[in-house]
Amino acid sequence: MKKIISYFIKFPVAVNVVVIAFFAFGIIGALSMKSSFFPLVDSQLIRINLTYPGASPAEMEEGVVLKIEDNLKGIVGVERVTSVSRENTAVVNVEVEKGKNIDIVLSDVKNAVDRVPSFPSGMEPPVVAKVESIRPTISFTVSGKNVSLKSLKQYARNIENDIRGIEGISQVVLSGFPDEEIEIAVRENDLRAYNLSFTEVANAVRNSNLLITGGNIKTAEEDYLIRASNRSYYGVELQNIIVRTTQNGNIIRLKDIAKVTDTWSENPDRLFYNGNLAIDITVSNTNNEDLISSADEIKDYIYEYNQKQQNVQLAVTSDRSTTLNERTALLFKNGLSGIILVLIFLALFLNIRLAFWVAFGLPIAFLGMFMFAAQFDVTINVLSLFGMIIVIGILVDDGIVIGENIYHHYYDLGKSKIQAAIDGTMEVIPPIISAILTTIIAFSTFFFVDGRIGSFFGEVSTIVLLTLTVSLVEALIILPAHIAHSKALDRKKLEEGYEKKGSGFNNFFRKINKAADKGLSKFRDKYYVPFLTFSLKNKFFVFSIFVAVLIFSRMAVDGGVVRTAFFPRIASDRVQINLTMPQGTNEFITDSIISSIEEKVWLVNDDYTKKQTDNLQVVENVLKRVGPGSANATLTVNLLPGEARDFSSPEITNSIRQKVSKIYGVESLVFGSGGNFGGSPVAVSLLGNNIDELKAVKQELKRNLENNPLLKDVADNDPAGIKEVRIKLKDNAYLLGLNLQSIMQQVRYGFFGFQAQRFQRGQDEIKVWVRYDKKNRSSIKDLDDMRIIAPNGTRIPFSEIANYTIERGDIAINHLEGKREIQITADLKELKGSATEILTDIRENIMPEILSKYSSVTPIYEGQNRERKKTTDSVGGVSIIILGLIYIVIAFTFRSYSQPILLIILIPFSMIGVVWGHFIHDFAIGILSFLGIIALIGIMVNDGLVLIGKFNNFLKEGIKYDDALIAAGQSRFRAIFLTSLTTVAGLAPLIFEKVGKHNF
Repeated sequence: MKKIISYFIKFPVAVNVVVIAFFAFGIIGALSMKSSFFPLVDSQLIRINLTYPGASPAEMEEGVVLKIEDNLKGIVGVERVTSVSRENTAVVNVEVEKGKNIDIVLSDVKNAVDRVPSFPSGMEPPVVAKVESIRPTISFTVSGKNVSLKSLKQYARNIENDIRGIEGISQVVLSGFPDEEIEIAVRENDLRAYNLSFTEVANAVRNSNLLITGGNIKTAEEDYLIRASNRSYYGVELQNIIVRTTQNGNIIRLKDIAKVTDTWSENPDRLFYNGNLAIDITVSNTNNEDLISSADEIKDYIYEYNQKQQNVQLAVTSDRSTTLNERTALLFKNGLSGIILVLIFLALFLNIRLAFWVAFGLPIAFLGMFMFAAQFDVTINVLSLFGMIIVIGILVDDGIVIGENIYHHYYDLGKSKIQAAIDGTMEVIPPIISAILTTIIAFSTFFFVDGRIGSFFGEVSTIVLLTLTVSLVEALIILPAHIAHSKALDRKKLEEGYEKKGSGFNNFFRKINKAADKGLSKFRDKYYVPFLTFSLKNKFFVFSIFVAVLIFSRMAVDGGVVRTAFFPRIASDRVQINLTMPQGTNEFITDSIISSIEEKVWLVNDDYTKKQTDNLQVVENVLKRVGPGSANATLTVNLLPGEARDFSSPEITNSIRQKVSKIYGVESLVFGSGGNFGGSPVAVSLLGNNIDELKAVKQELKRNLENNPLLKDVADNDPAGIKEVRIKLKDNAYLLGLNLQSIMQQVRYGFFGFQAQRFQRGQDEIKVWVRYDKKNRSSIKDLDDMRIIAPNGTRIPFSEIANYTIERGDIAINHLEGKREIQITADLKELKGSATEILTDIRENIMPEILSKYSSVTPIYEGQNRERKKTTDSVGGVSIIILGLIYIVIAFTFRSYSQPILLIILIPFSMIGVVWGHFIHDFAIGILSFLGIIALIGIMVNDGLVLIGKFNNFLKEGIKYDDALIAAGQSRFRAIFLTSLTTVAGLAPLIFEKVGKHNF
């Protein structure tokens, strides 16, 4: 190592070549890095999509989901299995364990699904696929006054085709309209008159509307393809299909018994932009695509499109690139401010040239990091930028120590520049390398953390590790060479009268250096050294004070004086209002309620606009969506960006909530602003197979949560289902040769529909349904009057062969690890609330009392609690290893068993500052604090290593133990003070940034 360092110190040209290489390749690396909002994380989720048209949630559960879940048991690499069974569909989610190869697990899951012996007839083939890592980039609407949905969809399809032609964009999704279909609405009277059945009508369509090849005729000259091209793609073209011919030559066509129309699916799904009918287009990016460039391309396209079009306009409703650019600018601004502050403080206490060369290591370290970052799939995102900010203050620590020591060897020991640089660097190599290694080891904790935290913060660790590694190279090779060959080392400064010869700039900073050095020396000699001497004479007393303060700090956290919130709430520029009505509610009722809420939103906008600076509109636009389904509706209220807005989104949300007040008859109405990282703050899943007990526990727990003044938006995933007409056959049905299967099949054909065909029409898959005309299925009386065809061909009124009752059914049946699950969720009313304390109260006080009456139910705590548990469990498992590695590094450095233990014991005492720092700034201690704590451990160990290294040197020189400690503290006070000060300076701009959406 000494030969390498000596070579670069003696031959500065080599150093300059290395610096040029860092600049050139670093800039290339930085320009080649992709951007994304969050770090790119590979998918760990496999999804099984199941479709069984006409099936109830119970049918989906019993006939499909339970069979699949049973086959999935025991597959290696599966963390857990959840499922949701709904009407017509079901989804089974398979979560893969971290570190397992998802493609191997996917193959095993497909095999497990294929092993299911039988699925219900009429069910579509299961679709088993890995959920790809796709993240929304930008969303915009297509809307216009008095433009029909059909026309809007055609505009949107054309726009979709244009966008897909842009290089770097592959994921485009349209929404805000139901599926298109062809409905053959038969009339019951005509079925009776012509003695037809649904099956016969559907078969006539299926057998006539064909596009089929019949082979080849091979003649001596050429081949001929036999082909029937009789495919019709629109309803009007199907009307003349012959359904039946009679013996007397009459022809019964489709139009004689039914009305054939091109229509929208009866499952409502409509979108409105500021009151006008609209279609949403969302562009997403994959791991191979760049967020910012994709968004810029789309915004350019939108601008050009709006210039050309008059009937319709495109309006951006969500743009993640804007948020990313804002946060990038914020972090760069704070980073630059931090660097300037670091440089200022270095210049105060060090020679200006030395300060420059120490600070010069910052761009070198970052450029070196950019050279390698892309190889580790690091992108420019909010967390990688945050990692760069964290590391600013740490990077100059080693430079300060090396620069200080070179100064000591040059001025105090009288060595030449070259020799001072070599000896000064070599002397501090052990503590410097140990300090870097311990910081790297500490940050590597996140590589072993489970859950989203580990996936996201692992990128912060990568940034820190790469930057620190490059900074070590810079500190050991580049910095000593620059100092050795600069005017930073010049003994003429000590000569009398030299100051008069120097430039005014140098004289100015020399005076500042002297004043600062004098002040620092005075503080050291007058306050620090006497206190250190007192502490060494009264070890037990001083140590007891620190222990007492540590205990008091812990009590402050446990008692709620200092708040804790494991996950931060992420502020937003939008308010999301979700309305759920009782299932079966007419879509017009749902629309009227959500529309009345929209009116209140605009009233709130008027109130806040009057108080807003420059009278800017606080609400930029409102998206209203009715559907999917007749009972669901949402409002998305996009607000003025937070930087320009005088009011927080939670404040505006509460005003809307108060203006709307209580609405009776709704299943749930949730007002949300911002996002909860990791899931709901309060989420309790109730597991069991006794449905009655599950629902009873749900009701009691919900009542308790609704009465908690700290919570809002209490909801569950088990709303009352649609009213079901439950059929039971009379005895005479069996006498007529009928059974429940044959009767329900005919009822299903009439009221749900018989899918005669499906084919592709352009970019849409069109289904052809044969069912009753709407007026023949608009009341329960129509069911009574329906004629059921017996095996002998006679038609019997339904009311004569069956009875029915009307009861509420299930809208969705949830499973967790094969058991029925009902989950109750709630949000915190105040941002400063603590979900941990509320969950503790639920776990220790509320649930035991409820479960004493319902023993079959098992609660588990999901949402943020599950993520927190995964994180803390994994951190707990790896922390012992991390501390062990830190101990080994320090033990190797000092060749001592006890000194590493002393440093590790100091770690808990550093938490005193963490606790009261959060208290002063009124921040909750959370997972983001953990990043700072890791950096703190690195700095503390770094300072401890520098101190102990000097202390050991003094012991070797024969100085007594206590005297060696005092001398080491006095000698290293300046370096330790500066490393701590520069770290604080590097982070200070971010600490004092205005709290808003940037608090994440």
